[in-house]
Amino acid sequence: MDRRSFLWHSGGGLGGIALAHLLNQDGLLAAGKGVHHPAKAKRVIQLFMSGAASQCDMFDYKPELIKRHGEKFDPGAGVQLFQSTAGACMKSPFEWKQHGQCGKHMSSIVPHLAGCVDDMTFIHSIVAKSNVHGPATFQQNTGFVLPGFPSMGAWVTHGLGGLSENLPSFVVLPDSRGFAPNGPANWSSGFLPANVQGTMIRPGSENPIYDLFPPAGMAGASPADKISAESEREGLALLNRLNMKHQSARAGDTQLDARIAAYELAAKLQLSAPEVLDISKETKATRDMYGLNNKITEDFGRNCLIARRLLERGVRFLQVWSGADNGFPRRNWDAHEDVEKNHGEMAMSMDQPAAALIKDLKSRGMLEDTIVYWTSEFGRMPCSQGGRGRDHNPFTFTSWVAGGGFKGGVSYGESDELSYRAVKNPTYCYDLHATILHQLGIDHEKLTFRHNGIDRRLTDVHGHVIQEIIA
Repeated sequence: MDRRSFLWHSGGGLGGIALAHLLNQDGLLAAGKGVHHPAKAKRVIQLFMSGAASQCDMFDYKPELIKRHGEKFDPGAGVQLFQSTAGACMKSPFEWKQHGQCGKHMSSIVPHLAGCVDDMTFIHSIVAKSNVHGPATFQQNTGFVLPGFPSMGAWVTHGLGGLSENLPSFVVLPDSRGFAPNGPANWSSGFLPANVQGTMIRPGSENPIYDLFPPAGMAGASPADKISAESEREGLALLNRLNMKHQSARAGDTQLDARIAAYELAAKLQLSAPEVLDISKETKATRDMYGLNNKITEDFGRNCLIARRLLERGVRFLQVWSGADNGFPRRNWDAHEDVEKNHGEMAMSMDQPAAALIKDLKSRGMLEDTIVYWTSEFGRMPCSQGGRGRDHNPFTFTSWVAGGGFKGGVSYGESDELSYRAVKNPTYCYDLHATILHQLGIDHEKLTFRHNGIDRRLTDVHGHVIQEIIA
């Protein structure tokens, strides 16, 4: 056994992870090697539906709910709702049809995703530990309902590093209308080194990356096309000398290390970011496929198209958010007042771009090693609230994944006959996180970080790999 093989097989834990990161930076880590076992995927894009998307109005078809429409909702136990008392059983206002070779029932509000069902795995028995937006959003992103823990993207970046030296490893594209509950804390590095937190990019705004360039009119302000490679190298070299001098007296300060790394990356982004954010050279057919020709789908469509461009240029983990805060009128999936109006609008803005992303990645040969992960913080009740709305439901909801070595055209787990509570294979975010890490070549029990005397991990003390959904 040569030296590199010995180090690889005996590294284990963070030692093996650090070695993998160094080998990857040097181009020595073979594609698909993984950290703890062979990987089937090397990148992830998470589509997060903030506000709680309704499983029983999009993906979780329940004939019994249709049959009992208008009858008393009585699941046989105390009904725990967030802000209302249980109304009558309420069928979805949308029609259902079977699609694909797998015959999956899909709602009429997601017609484009319905055309992708044979590439998708649906998990219909996801359970949350909170029915409050903030804690539940934390849980789906970090594995914990409390603040202060690293997000999944931070853990993946910490474990695997980046695929590009010119772009961040972990990028977040928020909803242009504002932040979801918790804001940037959803993509925090927590107690991990500060340089693995998510980098925000706002593709539709005048200034997509804050402070990347000096303000207009300021000395030294210059558009990206006037930055030469030579001047970029000289400026970076000077910045490095100043940073290293400052850092030498402050060893062990990860925030300082992250600030230095951010300045170094910013210098590279001045050249790489304008190119990746420029979609003018994409074909009209591609822009139309993502819905950029329609005001309703334009925002999420642009973000999904930019996400594909970032993924193919080496970003490791991407989040794209649909839904902002609880302003009025509703700007998210929180359908307390009128699920038909709310979800009709939100689903229309999301459906075509999300389906386009799957199809685009597949046509480019990228879906096989890219995990597309769609989720929400919890689901919605099968009974009515105020006659037309639905209250929060943490007891069951649906997430789906596509690509990255997951089976297509299958469903895992089941809710009860009304889509109220998970009854078969109840699944927590820990299990899905463990499975995604597994596909990336990471054992979720070995990806740990010592913090306050505890070996912390993304899955806390829970989680198992869902073998049934792995191809």
